[in-house]
Amino acid sequence: MTMQEQTWMLFGGIGSVLVFASLVGWLLSLKTAGGAPNGVVANLNARIKAWWVMVLVIGVAFAIGRVAVIVLFAFISFAALREFLTITPTRHGDHQAVLVSFFLILPMQYFFIGIEWYGMFSIFVPVYAFLFLPILSALAGDQTNFLRRTAETQWGLMVCVFCISHVPALLTLEIKGYEGRNMLLVVYLVLVVQSSDVLQYVWGKLFGKHKIAPTLSPSKTIEGFVGGVASACALGGGLYWITPFTMGQSALLAFLITLMGFFGGLVMSAIKRDRGVKDWGSMIEGHGGMLDRMDSVCFSAPVFFHAVRYWWV
Repeated sequence: MTMQEQTWMLFGGIGSVLVFASLVGWLLSLKTAGGAPNGVVANLNARIKAWWVMVLVIGVAFAIGRVAVIVLFAFISFAALREFLTITPTRHGDHQAVLVSFFLILPMQYFFIGIEWYGMFSIFVPVYAFLFLPILSALAGDQTNFLRRTAETQWGLMVCVFCISHVPALLTLEIKGYEGRNMLLVVYLVLVVQSSDVLQYVWGKLFGKHKIAPTLSPSKTIEGFVGGVASACALGGGLYWITPFTMGQSALLAFLITLMGFFGGLVMSAIKRDRGVKDWGSMIEGHGGMLDRMDSVCFSAPVFFHAVRYWWV
């Protein structure tokens, strides 16, 4: 099949699942308590509506082309960084560093991806940005909690800009025999990781008894983790036809990225608990903020990118 045929088939399958989920949500809202408001059902339907919006936005970006996908993830990084820095305390001496992060470092990172300059986008944030931003803060002359404030800004750039930018960076990989299909790798990564999150939630609600990290994420259970990761690996293996991988390789990569996604969720939950908040924001109905939806992708995207680049490029 051509890339266009594979894309239509993939999004058609996703649309069918969402139609089925919407129907189930509607029936549950009618059946539960005779149609009276129910918190769990309302949250489920809000999540389904949010998924419709997210799939439509990604679909439109894919229809427009490569540049639109890069711009979309640049916007996602901008929103995520805004949420991250909103809940971390800053002082007047940090203002220049924050402005440079948003309006220079972030667009430059995605510009380097756009021109496919691997050598620069792979080191721009962890080397040049990490050295330059503390200089700006030091020149402001405010030494109060300097180390903590600098580390918070740097960590925000790392997870919200550097890590997320590895999703559209998949478009720059030149894989023999897979030319012109790299957008499907973006779909594969996002779909497998996000499905793992949803499936862990479902398995946990159905069978979850033993908490994994009760102080960080009370809803995560061993049963949910095992069931969700196993289901996502099966999904990843089944999606091998849109990738340059064999079915076995696809399942193994799915295991790798879902594992990293799970740990990414734990790390980001630890940061939220440290700051005393439940969600990163309220941008996406039923999902909280942008980072609540992208926390697992932050950790899985760089690992997936470099695994593919090392073994298939």
